[in-house]
Amino acid sequence: MSTLAGGPPTHPGVETLYREHHGWLRGWLRQRLNNQADAADLAHDTFIRVMLARSAESLREPRHYLATVARGMLIDLYRRRSLEQAWLQALAAQPEQYAPSAETRAMVIECLLAVDRLLDGLGARTRAVFLAVQIDGLSYEKAAERVGVSVSTVRKHLAKAMLHCLLLEPA
Repeated sequence: MSTLAGGPPTHPGVETLYREHHGWLRGWLRQRLNNQADAADLAHDTFIRVMLARSAESLREPRHYLATVARGMLIDLYRRRSLEQAWLQALAAQPEQYAPSAETRAMVIECLLAVDRLLDGLGARTRAVFLAVQIDGLSYEKAAERVGVSVSTVRKHLAKAMLHCLLLEPA
């Protein structure tokens, strides 16, 4: 075993995978991101995820696997940037005296991302009901009107969302 770019110990298969495909993956990501620094960061993060997830020796189609992992990471990056942009726009609409510190902004963005990850597996209607009740503070009746369902359906969707979040929440 040795280390990959000063990181944790790796197996020879990961080193070979990195050596043979890192340049290709970085180029593949650069085409999609149009940014060399982000492409290099995501390529590095992709190999870390591969290293932590499975043995590189068992990959039959390494480029396909790397592209699949990297594509998921691209989606995460776009989602994060979208949330950050929405948060920054909300902040810009506030008077300057209410502007949170950089630390608070970072914590809020991390919380938004955590909520986004929790709600990611929910259907659109269940997510809409959950957000209407939990974030917007609507009553079940008002949430039912907004989403276009009955109050009993709101209760069912809310229970489903709560169970989903409880099952996904780290211990």
